[in-house]
Amino acid sequence: MVDPLVVDLSRIQFAATAMYHFLFVPLTIGLSVIMAIMESVYVMTGRQVWRKATLFWGTLFGINFAMGVATGIVMEFQFGMNWSYYSHYVGDVFGAPLAIEGLMAFFLEATFVGLFFFGWDRLRPVAHLAVTWLVALGTNFSALWILIANGWMQNPVGASFNPDTMRMEITNFMEVVFNPVAQAKFVHTVSAGYVCGAVFVLGISAFFLLRGKHTDLAKRSMVVAASFGLASALSVVVLGDESGYVATEHQKMKIAAMEAMYETEPAPAALTLFAIPGRDGHPAFEVQFPWILGIITTRSFDRDLPGITELTEHAALRIANGLKAYTALQAIKADPADSGARTTFDAAKADLGYALLLKKYRPDIENATGEEIVQASLDTVPDVWPLFWSFRIMVGCGFFFIGFFALWFYKASIHKFEDQRWLLWACVLALPLPWLAIELGWLIAEYGRQPWVVEGVLPTFYAASGLQVSDLVISLVFFVSLYTALIVVELFLMVKAIRKGPSDTFGLDAGAEPIEPVDAVAVK
Repeated sequence: MVDPLVVDLSRIQFAATAMYHFLFVPLTIGLSVIMAIMESVYVMTGRQVWRKATLFWGTLFGINFAMGVATGIVMEFQFGMNWSYYSHYVGDVFGAPLAIEGLMAFFLEATFVGLFFFGWDRLRPVAHLAVTWLVALGTNFSALWILIANGWMQNPVGASFNPDTMRMEITNFMEVVFNPVAQAKFVHTVSAGYVCGAVFVLGISAFFLLRGKHTDLAKRSMVVAASFGLASALSVVVLGDESGYVATEHQKMKIAAMEAMYETEPAPAALTLFAIPGRDGHPAFEVQFPWILGIITTRSFDRDLPGITELTEHAALRIANGLKAYTALQAIKADPADSGARTTFDAAKADLGYALLLKKYRPDIENATGEEIVQASLDTVPDVWPLFWSFRIMVGCGFFFIGFFALWFYKASIHKFEDQRWLLWACVLALPLPWLAIELGWLIAEYGRQPWVVEGVLPTFYAASGLQVSDLVISLVFFVSLYTALIVVELFLMVKAIRKGPSDTFGLDAGAEPIEPVDAVAVK
């Protein structure tokens, strides 16, 4: 049994490196598409201001991309170092999308990033535009495969435990790829990245307008950011609803914890807007909207949404059934030809992971008491109130972005950007909000599935490596220090590039002539 402190430190280290890494990822995703849109306008119109815009935002993209790569590589090594049993147990499934991400998406992205920066004077305009869109495509493909891997951890479809190898193995790769949880997470996460990129472009452009510099580029950038941002913000909310629906289908405990819903309510369940926890953890005071939660999560008026109490009782039943699978598995290990044990195992193997929750309390789980089963069932409840408030702050940010971009879309449509300086300052001050919402979204996704590292299959405490506490403390301090230094470097380079402003010659010969528009009539 791994020391609980080792498990906690391993979790903290992975959470720290993941959340540091995800400071860079959404901006990379958002800027890749925005700069592709701007270069498309440049190729269509031939106007140099759009080339300037593409180069400027592309420079910031490049800085952020490099930092994202540097921080992301470490995460994959942690699966082998800090979570070795996890890698052994589910590596055949989890490793496949990660390998495809490296071979297909990352190399595609990295190759065309180089062509984007150094191909301006070597490629024809349309060819370079294709390169820029391939950079954006590679960035999104990279996110797709990572989220397919993560989605499988949330909803482990297309795989089954093999009692002969004692590992999870893929049974249907297409089910892994088209996992509804993975697909919902992908579109929701990518849309959030688009919002992040749009807020960033809007904020930096507003900063230029406040200083009276590069106003031509800033105004055009704000038009693109406002339009793209509004569409993205609407997508985030709509696709977030889809994520909630699939979570209701596959992760009912997460939904119940997010809503601090301890008891099952009559259908359709009410949505809790605000609540104060009581001494027992249950809400002592609530402000609710009738019916809303049930309609959103079940898309019906008559389906119940189970509460935490009912779900823990169901978990206790699954633990008891999983013990049958575990006992049969020991018989198979002793005699692989035991057909009766295999039949028993096949009938109960879906609950094997629940039986492993008892390993926290005793090694010989076949002899677990009723009290231990009840305690293990209570462990399936994640911490309620961090999830409750994280979800509400995230959703609040989402609706704020819709109003925020709608206002600036209106301003862009009437060509008024500088009439109200306080609105420009609001753009600058709003810069941290996308990262706040995105980080909270990841906290909800990952913290909300505890105690599972793979939902219903492998408990988190059972997946960690048998490291020393001192090893983890040293590596945790090292990674936090290193990643903090990288963020300081990122901010320094970003601020330096922003202060320098757009350039006419980056990546292009100083004497290069403007291109001709691809259309007979240039859009001025």
